[in-house]
Amino acid sequence: MLVLTPAAVAVVNTLTTAQGWSEDAGLRISAADAPEEGRLQVELAPEPAAQDQVLADSGARVFLDPSAASTLDDKVLDADIDEQGAAHFVLGAQTNDNHTP
Repeated sequence: MLVLTPAAVAVVNTLTTAQGWSEDAGLRISAADAPEEGRLQVELAPEPAAQDQVLADSGARVFLDPSAASTLDDKVLDADIDEQGAAHFVLGAQTNDNHTP
């Protein structure tokens, strides 16, 4: 299952709060138009889609469509916000240091 770093939790919370959305809102990760290429798209969503897997951590919610959930099963999502206020997300491999069973 995808693991969120504390920084990713903070960024997701910041983004959804800035939109003024309800607690049901979150970051949605889904397969792009060509899922066989492993491309993903990220967007803020007011709620999960019907088939989404929902991850919740300290108020942050991340929605994964079935294809993205499979692709990201052994990954860690990290994030930061740059000086211009743009959010940047990075995927990495899970290790013993960043994965809690």
